[in-house]
Amino acid sequence: MKISFRWHGHATWEILTDQGSILVDPFFTDNPSAITAASAVNPRWILLTHGHADHVADCADIAQRTGALVIANYEVANWMTGKGVVNPVGMNLGGSLRTEFGSVKMVPAWHSSSMPDGTYGGTAAGFVVQAVDRRIWIAGDTALFSDMNLIGEMGIDAAIVPVGDLFTMGIEDSVEAVLLANPRFVFPSHYNTWPPIQQDAAAWANEISERTSATPVILEPGGTHEIDFQEN
Repeated sequence: MKISFRWHGHATWEILTDQGSILVDPFFTDNPSAITAASAVNPRWILLTHGHADHVADCADIAQRTGALVIANYEVANWMTGKGVVNPVGMNLGGSLRTEFGSVKMVPAWHSSSMPDGTYGGTAAGFVVQAVDRRIWIAGDTALFSDMNLIGEMGIDAAIVPVGDLFTMGIEDSVEAVLLANPRFVFPSHYNTWPPIQQDAAAWANEISERTSATPVILEPGGTHEIDFQEN
């Protein structure tokens, strides 16, 4: 019942299960906060929330090297095929995919999506990952929206939410998102990469602790936190 979460800076995460690594939005090479090289990760699955360069930049190289299954919206998946990714899975909002670790459900996110070359990137999304009978909400780049309460009704054990402001939710809206989705644990994401999205993570954690029932977990880039859900 243990799942580990590793933050590589910005919005790049690994969810580590007994079945292997699930890599989210791989952005290493040009990520000023990353301390890990793209060549050092070996995922079995790659989830892409949308097409912006700071979320997909290293995807094709990693997928070609490792054979990881790329899961994204239909337009992003097609674009990745053009970059040499073999048999990516294209999904759309509301759809689910069964996997060896459990399942992935694509849920809404309010954000734009275009590919690094400017072509159409479909609709931005988040994911609810079900692994070892636990549900992890990866909010992706998003604004606050009231239907996050429907995501919460799935029973969210852990959430990864953006807090950087300017391009996504900031601290205040991310707290409201946690109140709506009601996860047991929550990790901040998409902040401190560049000055425009600089945030005080300790202040965010204090707001989460005071105003919600969730346990905030702050990681430094490259850091890992393991949750034993059987004990919590």
